[in-house]
Amino acid sequence: MTKKTKPRSRATVDRIEDDVAVLVVDGQQVTRALDALPPGVREGDVVDLEAGTVDAEATEALRADVRAARERAMHGKKPPAGDFDL
Repeated sequence: MTKKTKPRSRATVDRIEDDVAVLVVDGQQVTRALDALPPGVREGDVVDLEAGTVDAEATEALRADVRAARERAMHGKKPPAGDFDL
């Protein structure tokens, strides 16, 4: 018989606003005090909420996925000309 392990609770840091982090957990946005997260956490990091650590492997995999999606979106497209404000 195989023992099932409980999936770890992970969150992605969507953004940091002052001393509050906006996290995405299971597709839902939640907020946490920045000081309740691991020191040095930054936007785009994947945080293991149970261990209280940044999951470096999952973070790098997520960043690679985002880079690939951007490349697919921009494939064959030139950036807009001129100056513009965001």
